[in-house]
Amino acid sequence: MDDPTRFVLGRGSFVDDFRLPETLYIKFVRSPYARARILRVRGGINSSELNATLASTGEGAVGSLSSAAMPVLASGYVNFVGQPVAAVLGESRYQAEDLAESVEVDYEPLKPVVDVEEALRSEPIHQGSTSNVLTRHTLGSKFEPDSHLVLEDSFRIERIAANPIEPRGVLAYYDGSRLTLWASTQSVFSVKHGLAASLRVPESMVRVIQADTGGAFGSKGGLYPEYVVAAYASMKTRRPVKWIETRTENIQASNHGRGVLANMKVYAKKSGRVTGVEAQVYVDAGAYAVGLNVFAPRFIGFQITGPYAIDRAYVEAYSVCTNKVPLGPYRGAGRPEAAFFIERMMDRLADTLGMSTIDVRLANTMRGGFTSPLGLRVESAREFLEEAINALDARSRLGSKGWGLSFFVLVPAAQPGESARITVRGGRVKVWLGGNAHGQAHEFFVKRLVAQELGVPEDLVDLERGDTDMLTQGVGTWGSRSAMVAGAAVVEAARKLRNEAREKLGETGSPAEYSPQELLKGEFNVEVFYRMDEQLNTLGVNLVRAEVDALGRVSVRDCLSYYDVGRALTPWMVESQVHGGCAQGVGQVLYESVRYGQEGQLLTASILDAGLAYATEVPSYTVILAQHPSKLPHAAKGVGESPTIGVPPALARAIESLTGKRVNHTPLTPEELSASQL
Repeated sequence: MDDPTRFVLGRGSFVDDFRLPETLYIKFVRSPYARARILRVRGGINSSELNATLASTGEGAVGSLSSAAMPVLASGYVNFVGQPVAAVLGESRYQAEDLAESVEVDYEPLKPVVDVEEALRSEPIHQGSTSNVLTRHTLGSKFEPDSHLVLEDSFRIERIAANPIEPRGVLAYYDGSRLTLWASTQSVFSVKHGLAASLRVPESMVRVIQADTGGAFGSKGGLYPEYVVAAYASMKTRRPVKWIETRTENIQASNHGRGVLANMKVYAKKSGRVTGVEAQVYVDAGAYAVGLNVFAPRFIGFQITGPYAIDRAYVEAYSVCTNKVPLGPYRGAGRPEAAFFIERMMDRLADTLGMSTIDVRLANTMRGGFTSPLGLRVESAREFLEEAINALDARSRLGSKGWGLSFFVLVPAAQPGESARITVRGGRVKVWLGGNAHGQAHEFFVKRLVAQELGVPEDLVDLERGDTDMLTQGVGTWGSRSAMVAGAAVVEAARKLRNEAREKLGETGSPAEYSPQELLKGEFNVEVFYRMDEQLNTLGVNLVRAEVDALGRVSVRDCLSYYDVGRALTPWMVESQVHGGCAQGVGQVLYESVRYGQEGQLLTASILDAGLAYATEVPSYTVILAQHPSKLPHAAKGVGESPTIGVPPALARAIESLTGKRVNHTPLTPEELSASQL
């Protein structure tokens, strides 16, 4: 399955390409209200038949918060526009669409809560709760300030729709003894665990197979209600059931990303040295606790000091319920938010003291390693920043208006590790990973690592699609983790297989010399789980150049990246990842947001409304890969989320330098920037 040309030639096998006899098509009846009491549901599969709770799986998964757990189908109340209330089955998509009209739902509309500030003042959305605060965490320790210079600012990052080119989709089939689900997903194991828990069936009864997945950016890492209902419907009818999401449904009911407010206070000396940071972080969690929206505030707070050696920090981090679709991961998932907050404060400190943005950052880095008071480990920040300044000719460039700089730490989701399986049969080598590719071309680094370790030609190595029957366990693909921990698992499995081959092909008590040719003549099967229990963080710097015209329209001209990737396994693919991530970083600052009206109605219901950038609006890219090997067996580090972390604050600074307007929120509009030009 690993020939990349098949996508160009239209030979991909996405969920909607799978055809099973007698397939039924499912259509969901969704809430038109952001908040309402359900008085009656008549028709379709509804909560009177399927009374189940959505299991929390995937990136940032947490234990259930019972008062805010999400029902698979709404029961008693609906809490966001687009929430599934009922489902119907048809012999075709068209028939299912028509049958959805036959479902009758009576609602009593209630006043919705549509933003975090309002939610903190309002009555609880959920019965049995005392407030709309899902979780509150404190990090670090309170401290007595000892600096005369105190800077404060507030920040807002709007929600963003992930908008993968392929929306969500599943095909479920229960044959009377076993449930098989083909899914567009980042993790077959997350879906398997979640389905079993939500349907209350043994995990051994569930098999999940990954179809080709047309992008995800975090939005397909866990479980959704639609997957559970499709599986239940197949178990009920003993027929295949397919659900393919529409684009409107994707923007309306797939988890959004970002959606964070923060109040920052920085204490500093006149030398530019920051002595302490205080922050309050508020995450717009949406209507239910599903995982990352509970984990995110603490994760953002953990990174709030960035790559800097700041000795004191105290953070209060809140997850707050609103009447919106639950928040989930979006490329970076907490990392870009933390970087935006601290980098914007570093720029403000530089302006206040009349220092260059480079020097204020150098003043707050140290050589060697440093662990922040929040537990964040940073290695060699001063050395790396000096490297990047020289490599990017940063001092010269920042001497001109229109340039912005950012310095950040990437915290990959390395824990707990990842699995890999390698088999040899019929002269070919097949590989399965616990994490599943959805556009990153994992097949290239897998082929290279296997070829290097086993000495076999790359064209004899196949990376297979994710399949829970092919591995005993697995995690998933998110958080810049795959090349690191999945790659490490491949290397460990290959070395184990090589040793087994020597033992098997040698004489009793005397291992043979290893021979790739002899290996390919035999049959072998090895599976490992490479355990990773520590942080393996890495650093990056971005420089961005922009122009702003009299109407407030921003043109981003150049995006320069200097990232430590450890050993670049496939440099051209790393560069491609950086290009795409830079475009998404630009999109966050200039175009992209998910907006709701006062009644909780979605105002950005189409892909055009959501503000995606055009190809003509992306900048010129320069990517320099600083390769400082990690201690992993293949020396790699994470990189996938780096540009979405570094580009937004650098671009914000570039715009600020041109307009003189303080940038403390995203996205920016031409109207507000044009006003600053007058």
